[in-house]
Amino acid sequence: MSLIDLSELTIGDVVVETDIPLSRASLIDYAAASGDHNPIHWSERFATEVGLDGVIAHGMLSMAVVIAPIVEWLGDPGAVVDYRTRFSAPVLVPDAESGPPSTPTTSLHLTATVGAVDAAVGTLRIDAVVTAGDADVLSRTQIRVGR
Repeated sequence: MSLIDLSELTIGDVVVETDIPLSRASLIDYAAASGDHNPIHWSERFATEVGLDGVIAHGMLSMAVVIAPIVEWLGDPGAVVDYRTRFSAPVLVPDAESGPPSTPTTSLHLTATVGAVDAAVGTLRIDAVVTAGDADVLSRTQIRVGR
């Protein structure tokens, strides 16, 4: 179980709020690790030819970078028993106008709040709102924590 004292949490408490930078290098690194080399994640030309507004982040990369600060807050990755979301909008990652490919060109804004807590049973639900600019990019995001 996490290192968090559930009896100190109240529904609506903000437990994590942060901006998570993404760059084209983030996409390249994730593609190498995951084996997902779909050109919509690295080729501007291809992405626009298939109807996107530009290169987009991998959905699973978005999920991974969002859960990381929540796990850090929990103090125990094994405490997460369920994690679900819906991909509601693509995360555009433009090429840097100058500097190396590792220059962040977009960011995800994460606000994670307590959605439900049962200290007696030892369970917690964290509801997360994830945006990029004005767009909700992950919706219905919930992380369940338990013993």
